[in-house]
Amino acid sequence: MTDQSIEKEIQAKGLTAPRITPDDLKANIASEHYFTAARAVFTHETIAGSDVPAYNALGLLTFCVLVLRNGFTVTGESSCASPENFDAEIGRKIARQNAEQKIWPLMGYELKERLHQMTLPAQSPTE
Repeated sequence: MTDQSIEKEIQAKGLTAPRITPDDLKANIASEHYFTAARAVFTHETIAGSDVPAYNALGLLTFCVLVLRNGFTVTGESSCASPENFDAEIGRKIARQNAEQKIWPLMGYELKERLHQMTLPAQSPTE
């Protein structure tokens, strides 16, 4: 099941309590960045002036960094076992999907905290 298909099922069942939707999650992403481990090593090694080679296997490991609206970052990764099957676009899609899965619990916690705060008695300014 995809996040969108689950959302459709929730709506079809009339479940209307506060929740995080796929649209909420996507709206919380300020920017996305992709790179392979080989690129990171190559850049680092070049800057550091080291002679350590970037191994071919590192080119099969794709990272996605999502920057959220509040500046927090989450990462996802995708690794390909067979170099012949490596496809950069597919690697980026899988890495992004994995990064997005890390946002759900963060946004869920934030929503739960807001709901909890609404149940607490209001404090007077002198407390």
